[in-house]
Amino acid sequence: MFSFHHVFDHPMARGFPNRFSTQYRCYSVSMLAGPNDRSDVEKGGKIIMPPSALDQLSRLNITYPMLFKLTNKNSDRMTHCGVLEFVADEGICYLPHWMMQNLLLEEGGLVQVESVNLMVATYSKFQPQSPDFLDITNPKAVLENALRNFACLTTGDVIAINYNEKIYELRVMETKPDKAVSIIECDMNVDFDAPLGYKEPERRTQNHDEPTEEEGDASSYADMDTGFRAFTGSGNRLDGKTKGIEPSPAPLTANDIKRGIPNYDFKVGRITFIRNSRPQPRRNVEDDDAMNRFIAFSGQGQSLRKKGRKP
Repeated sequence: MFSFHHVFDHPMARGFPNRFSTQYRCYSVSMLAGPNDRSDVEKGGKIIMPPSALDQLSRLNITYPMLFKLTNKNSDRMTHCGVLEFVADEGICYLPHWMMQNLLLEEGGLVQVESVNLMVATYSKFQPQSPDFLDITNPKAVLENALRNFACLTTGDVIAINYNEKIYELRVMETKPDKAVSIIECDMNVDFDAPLGYKEPERRTQNHDEPTEEEGDASSYADMDTGFRAFTGSGNRLDGKTKGIEPSPAPLTANDIKRGIPNYDFKVGRITFIRNSRPQPRRNVEDDDAMNRFIAFSGQGQSLRKKGRKP
Protein backbone atom coordinates (compact mmCIF):
# COMPACT_ATOMS: atom_id res chain seq x y z
CA MET A 1 0.00 0.00 0.00
CA PHE A 2 1.30 3.38 -0.96
CA SER A 3 1.89 5.69 2.00
CA PHE A 4 1.90 9.53 1.84
CA HIS A 5 3.99 9.59 5.02
CA HIS A 6 7.13 8.60 3.16
CA VAL A 7 6.55 11.22 0.50
CA PHE A 8 6.49 14.14 2.93
CA ASP A 9 9.48 12.73 4.82
CA HIS A 10 11.59 12.92 1.70
CA PRO A 11 14.58 15.30 2.14
CA MET A 12 13.65 17.22 -1.00
CA ALA A 13 10.22 17.92 0.45
CA ARG A 14 11.64 19.04 3.78
CA GLY A 15 14.07 21.36 2.02
CA PHE A 16 11.44 23.08 -0.05
CA PRO A 17 12.14 26.81 0.26
CA ASN A 18 9.69 28.79 2.34
CA ARG A 19 11.56 32.08 2.38
CA PHE A 20 12.77 34.61 -0.13
CA SER A 21 16.52 34.58 -0.80
CA THR A 22 18.32 35.94 -3.85
CA GLN A 23 21.22 38.15 -4.97
CA TYR A 24 21.03 41.55 -6.63
CA ARG A 25 23.46 44.10 -7.92
CA CYS A 26 22.93 47.18 -5.80
CA TYR A 27 23.14 50.82 -6.82
CA SER A 28 22.50 54.10 -5.05
CA VAL A 29 19.21 55.89 -5.58
CA SER A 30 20.87 58.57 -7.70
CA MET A 31 21.39 55.89 -10.38
CA LEU A 32 17.64 55.18 -10.57
CA ALA A 33 16.36 56.07 -14.02
CA GLY A 34 13.23 58.16 -14.40
CA PRO A 35 12.04 61.76 -14.29
CA ASN A 36 10.78 61.56 -10.73
CA ASP A 37 13.03 62.63 -7.89
CA ARG A 38 13.48 59.72 -5.46
CA SER A 39 15.38 61.59 -2.76
CA ASP A 40 12.81 60.26 -0.26
CA VAL A 41 14.60 56.90 -0.38
CA GLU A 42 17.75 58.52 1.01
CA LYS A 43 15.78 59.77 4.04
CA GLY A 44 14.78 56.31 5.25
CA GLY A 45 15.73 52.68 5.64
CA LYS A 46 13.85 51.05 2.76
CA ILE A 47 15.04 49.74 -0.61
CA ILE A 48 13.59 49.45 -4.12
CA MET A 49 13.39 45.93 -5.59
CA PRO A 50 12.41 44.56 -9.05
CA PRO A 51 8.83 43.38 -9.83
CA SER A 52 9.93 39.74 -9.96
CA ALA A 53 10.65 39.91 -6.23
CA LEU A 54 7.04 40.85 -5.54
CA ASP A 55 5.88 37.90 -7.63
CA GLN A 56 8.05 35.48 -5.65
CA LEU A 57 7.07 36.96 -2.31
CA SER A 58 3.38 36.67 -3.11
CA ARG A 59 3.81 32.92 -3.80
CA LEU A 60 5.50 32.34 -0.44
CA ASN A 61 3.94 32.45 2.98
CA ILE A 62 5.60 35.79 3.90
CA THR A 63 4.37 37.68 6.94
CA TYR A 64 3.79 41.41 6.69
CA PRO A 65 5.42 43.86 6.95
CA MET A 66 8.07 42.57 4.56
CA LEU A 67 11.49 42.83 6.21
CA PHE A 68 14.79 41.76 4.67
CA LYS A 69 18.31 40.98 5.75
CA LEU A 70 21.03 42.41 3.49
CA THR A 71 24.44 40.73 3.55
CA ASN A 72 27.70 41.59 1.83
CA LYS A 73 29.50 38.24 1.76
CA ASN A 74 32.80 39.81 0.69
CA SER A 75 33.07 41.99 3.83
CA ASP A 76 30.84 39.91 6.15
CA ARG A 77 28.68 42.97 6.88
CA MET A 78 24.93 42.83 7.26
CA THR A 79 21.96 45.06 8.02
CA HIS A 80 18.16 44.96 7.86
CA CYS A 81 15.67 47.01 5.88
CA GLY A 82 12.16 47.26 4.48
CA VAL A 83 10.95 47.59 0.91
CA LEU A 84 9.47 50.78 -0.53
CA GLU A 85 8.56 49.83 -4.10
CA PHE A 86 9.03 47.11 -6.72
CA VAL A 87 9.98 49.24 -9.73
CA ALA A 88 13.69 48.46 -10.18
CA ASP A 89 15.13 46.74 -13.23
CA GLU A 90 15.46 42.96 -13.07
CA GLY A 91 18.51 41.81 -11.16
CA ILE A 92 19.02 45.27 -9.59
CA CYS A 93 18.03 46.86 -6.30
CA TYR A 94 18.52 50.43 -5.12
CA LEU A 95 19.76 51.25 -1.61
CA PRO A 96 20.17 54.47 0.39
CA HIS A 97 23.72 55.75 0.40
CA TRP A 98 24.18 55.32 4.17
CA MET A 99 23.13 51.68 3.88
CA MET A 100 25.72 51.02 1.19
CA GLN A 101 28.36 52.58 3.44
CA ASN A 102 27.42 50.27 6.32
CA LEU A 103 27.67 47.25 4.03
CA LEU A 104 30.93 48.49 2.42
CA LEU A 105 29.34 48.16 -1.00
CA GLU A 106 30.31 49.97 -4.18
CA GLU A 107 28.16 50.71 -7.20
CA GLY A 108 27.24 47.41 -8.86
CA GLY A 109 28.30 45.23 -5.93
CA LEU A 110 26.48 42.01 -5.10
CA VAL A 111 24.21 41.88 -2.04
CA GLN A 112 22.30 38.92 -0.64
CA VAL A 113 18.64 39.70 0.14
CA GLU A 114 16.73 37.36 2.48
CA SER A 115 13.27 37.71 4.02
CA VAL A 116 13.24 37.68 7.83
CA ASN A 117 10.88 38.10 10.78
CA LEU A 118 12.00 40.54 13.48
CA MET A 119 10.75 41.21 16.99
CA VAL A 120 9.04 44.51 17.77
CA ALA A 121 11.34 47.10 19.34
CA THR A 122 10.90 48.26 22.94
CA TYR A 123 14.11 50.28 23.46
CA SER A 124 16.89 51.85 21.41
CA LYS A 125 19.90 54.02 22.13
CA PHE A 126 21.61 56.33 19.64
CA GLN A 127 24.93 58.17 19.61
CA PRO A 128 25.16 61.28 17.40
CA GLN A 129 28.34 61.29 15.36
CA SER A 130 28.77 65.06 15.67
CA PRO A 131 28.21 67.62 18.46
CA ASP A 132 26.12 69.64 15.96
CA PHE A 133 23.20 67.37 16.85
CA LEU A 134 22.94 69.23 20.19
CA ASP A 135 21.92 72.39 18.32
CA ILE A 136 18.51 70.83 17.60
CA THR A 137 15.87 72.13 20.00
CA ASN A 138 13.95 68.87 20.40
CA PRO A 139 16.15 65.98 19.17
CA LYS A 140 13.74 63.22 20.25
CA ALA A 141 10.89 64.70 18.22
CA VAL A 142 13.17 65.09 15.19
CA LEU A 143 14.37 61.49 15.49
CA GLU A 144 10.81 60.19 15.93
CA ASN A 145 9.71 61.97 12.77
CA ALA A 146 12.71 60.63 10.81
CA LEU A 147 12.21 57.02 11.96
CA ARG A 148 8.80 56.96 10.28
CA ASN A 149 10.66 56.26 7.03
CA PHE A 150 12.47 53.28 8.59
CA ALA A 151 11.17 49.73 8.96
CA CYS A 152 13.79 48.25 11.30
CA LEU A 153 16.99 49.01 13.22
CA THR A 154 20.20 47.00 13.53
CA THR A 155 22.72 47.43 16.34
CA GLY A 156 25.97 48.87 15.01
CA ASP A 157 24.48 50.65 11.99
CA VAL A 158 25.08 54.34 11.36
CA ILE A 159 21.82 55.78 10.08
CA ALA A 160 21.40 59.19 8.48
CA ILE A 161 18.51 61.59 9.07
CA ASN A 162 17.79 64.82 7.23
CA TYR A 163 16.70 67.90 9.20
CA ASN A 164 16.68 71.52 8.02
CA GLU A 165 18.59 70.57 4.87
CA LYS A 166 21.39 69.07 6.95
CA ILE A 167 22.30 65.39 7.36
CA TYR A 168 22.93 64.07 10.87
CA GLU A 169 24.46 60.63 11.40
CA LEU A 170 23.57 58.52 14.44
CA ARG A 171 25.02 55.18 15.45
CA VAL A 172 22.60 52.58 16.80
CA MET A 173 24.29 51.63 20.08
CA GLU A 174 21.66 49.24 21.48
CA THR A 175 18.29 47.78 20.61
CA LYS A 176 15.94 45.64 22.68
CA PRO A 177 14.75 42.89 22.79
CA ASP A 178 17.15 41.82 20.00
CA LYS A 179 20.09 43.20 18.00
CA ALA A 180 17.75 43.68 15.03
CA VAL A 181 14.21 44.89 15.68
CA SER A 182 11.17 46.09 13.78
CA ILE A 183 9.99 49.63 14.52
CA ILE A 184 6.70 49.58 12.60
CA GLU A 185 3.73 50.41 14.85
CA CYS A 186 5.64 50.05 18.11
CA ASP A 187 6.00 51.89 21.40
CA MET A 188 9.76 52.34 21.72
CA ASN A 189 11.75 54.21 24.37
CA VAL A 190 14.60 56.28 22.92
CA ASP A 191 17.81 57.31 24.67
CA PHE A 192 20.92 59.21 23.58
CA ASP A 193 24.60 58.83 24.36
CA ALA A 194 26.98 61.79 24.43
CA PRO A 195 27.83 62.86 20.85
CA LEU A 196 31.10 61.68 19.40
CA GLY A 197 33.81 64.26 20.18
CA TYR A 198 31.71 66.12 22.75
CA LYS A 199 33.59 67.62 25.70
CA GLU A 200 31.84 68.86 28.81
CA PRO A 201 32.66 72.45 29.83
CA GLU A 202 35.32 72.63 32.53
CA ARG A 203 34.23 73.91 35.92
CA ARG A 204 36.57 76.45 37.50
CA THR A 205 37.36 75.88 41.18
CA GLN A 206 37.83 79.03 43.27
CA ASN A 207 41.27 79.30 44.90
CA HIS A 208 41.95 80.93 48.26
CA ASP A 209 44.17 83.55 46.61
CA GLU A 210 41.30 84.75 44.43
CA PRO A 211 39.23 87.60 45.87
CA THR A 212 35.86 86.75 47.31
CA GLU A 213 32.62 88.06 45.93
CA GLU A 214 32.42 90.93 48.40
CA GLU A 215 36.00 91.99 47.76
CA GLY A 216 35.44 91.75 44.05
CA ASP A 217 32.32 93.90 44.34
CA ALA A 218 34.18 96.50 46.41
CA SER A 219 37.03 96.72 43.92
CA SER A 220 34.63 97.02 41.02
CA TYR A 221 32.72 99.78 42.77
CA ALA A 222 35.98 101.53 43.55
CA ASP A 223 36.96 101.40 39.89
CA MET A 224 33.57 102.75 38.90
CA ASP A 225 33.65 105.58 41.47
CA THR A 226 34.00 108.85 39.58
CA GLY A 227 32.49 111.17 42.21
CA PHE A 228 34.13 113.95 44.19
CA ARG A 229 36.99 113.09 46.55
CA ALA A 230 38.42 115.81 48.75
CA PHE A 231 42.06 116.91 48.49
CA THR A 232 42.85 114.81 45.47
CA GLY A 233 43.84 117.63 43.12
CA SER A 234 47.36 118.77 42.32
CA GLY A 235 48.83 122.10 43.44
CA ASN A 236 51.19 124.68 41.91
CA ARG A 237 54.04 126.47 43.63
CA LEU A 238 54.93 130.11 43.02
CA ASP A 239 58.57 129.29 42.40
CA GLY A 240 57.63 126.79 39.69
CA LYS A 241 58.99 123.74 41.47
CA THR A 242 56.99 120.54 41.42
CA LYS A 243 58.59 118.76 44.33
CA GLY A 244 56.24 117.69 47.09
CA ILE A 245 53.03 118.77 45.39
CA GLU A 246 51.97 115.44 43.88
CA PRO A 247 48.67 114.29 45.43
CA SER A 248 48.56 111.01 47.31
CA PRO A 249 44.90 110.19 47.77
CA ALA A 250 44.04 107.40 50.13
CA PRO A 251 42.62 104.30 48.38
CA LEU A 252 38.96 103.58 48.74
CA THR A 253 37.83 100.73 50.95
CA ALA A 254 34.63 98.75 50.98
CA ASN A 255 33.32 100.81 53.93
CA ASP A 256 33.77 104.08 52.02
CA ILE A 257 31.38 102.97 49.26
CA LYS A 258 27.73 103.62 49.90
CA ARG A 259 25.57 101.13 48.11
CA GLY A 260 21.92 101.78 47.47
CA ILE A 261 19.06 99.80 48.96
CA PRO A 262 16.83 98.10 46.38
CA ASN A 263 13.15 98.79 46.29
CA TYR A 264 11.64 95.48 47.36
CA ASP A 265 8.09 96.79 46.72
CA PHE A 266 8.78 97.37 43.02
CA LYS A 267 5.96 96.41 40.66
CA VAL A 268 6.17 96.07 36.89
CA GLY A 269 4.74 99.12 35.14
CA ARG A 270 5.05 101.40 38.16
CA ILE A 271 7.68 104.11 38.65
CA THR A 272 8.33 105.53 42.10
CA PHE A 273 10.05 108.90 42.48
CA ILE A 274 11.80 109.36 45.84
CA ARG A 275 11.72 113.09 46.59
CA ASN A 276 13.82 113.08 49.70
CA SER A 277 15.95 110.10 50.59
CA ARG A 278 17.42 111.71 53.72
CA PRO A 279 15.64 110.85 56.98
CA GLN A 280 13.92 113.74 58.75
CA PRO A 281 15.37 114.70 62.19
CA ARG A 282 13.34 113.51 65.12
CA ARG A 283 11.86 116.10 67.49
CA ASN A 284 12.32 115.75 71.21
CA VAL A 285 9.44 116.01 73.67
CA GLU A 286 11.14 118.97 75.39
CA ASP A 287 11.27 120.93 72.16
CA ASP A 288 7.56 120.36 71.61
CA ASP A 289 6.76 121.57 75.16
CA ALA A 290 8.86 124.70 74.67
CA MET A 291 7.00 125.51 71.45
CA ASN A 292 3.67 125.10 73.24
CA ARG A 293 4.67 127.40 76.16
CA PHE A 294 5.79 130.23 73.88
CA ILE A 295 3.81 133.53 74.32
CA ALA A 296 4.38 136.42 71.95
CA PHE A 297 5.72 139.76 73.34
CA SER A 298 6.15 138.25 76.74
CA GLY A 299 9.81 139.26 77.13
CA GLN A 300 11.25 142.04 79.26
CA GLY A 301 12.56 145.22 77.71
CA GLN A 302 15.54 147.44 78.69
CA SER A 303 15.51 151.21 78.91
CA LEU A 304 18.47 153.40 77.95
CA ARG A 305 17.63 155.77 80.73
CA LYS A 306 18.40 154.89 84.29
CA LYS A 307 15.67 155.39 86.82
CA GLY A 308 15.92 158.33 89.24
CA ARG A 309 17.93 160.57 86.92
CA LYS A 310 16.52 163.61 85.26
CA PRO A 311 17.18 164.19 81.66
